[in-house]
Amino acid sequence: MSDDMSALVLEEAGDKMQKSVQHTQEEFGGIRTGRASPALVEKLLVNYHGTEVPLRQIAGFSVPEAQQLVVSPYDKKAISDVEKAIQNASLGLNPANDGTNIRLVFPTLTEERRKELVKLVRSIAEQGKVALRNTRRAARGELEQFKKDGDISEDDMQRAEKDLDNLTHNHERHIQEALDAKEQELLEV
Repeated sequence: MSDDMSALVLEEAGDKMQKSVQHTQEEFGGIRTGRASPALVEKLLVNYHGTEVPLRQIAGFSVPEAQQLVVSPYDKKAISDVEKAIQNASLGLNPANDGTNIRLVFPTLTEERRKELVKLVRSIAEQGKVALRNTRRAARGELEQFKKDGDISEDDMQRAEKDLDNLTHNHERHIQEALDAKEQELLEV
């Protein structure tokens, strides 16, 4: 029974850690690199028939060139709403509306802006790692409560803590790998 309890705590912690890693990677996707990427705009909320809807639900995306993103609303009547949402998002992009599509041209980044973005992604990675450590702390607290209540033995507790630390380090490595890739992408000229 003690193995079941600690396994459940570890499984729950692993799920939360995986969500933290995914969230961090999604945050990285929203950082502009001078290359066109739908991740930058797909979550923008558009006022569509009086309802706030994520852009990805009402439009398709294509990248015809490395620095150009084409947003194609499924409902052509919504094109002005989509254009307005992009303008209001303060992304530093100027949408060009041709009546059926919206073209976004991504300007090349200056060296100074690249360094600012690297600092930003490092901050996002650190937030992700803090979330992992908070999950580890909460799981460790649960395990210690089980030990205190006599539900798990000292050996089971140590084994579970070791597994929890391995789980944490594994997820931290995933965040670090994503950070390294994003930094490389940002510093690429």
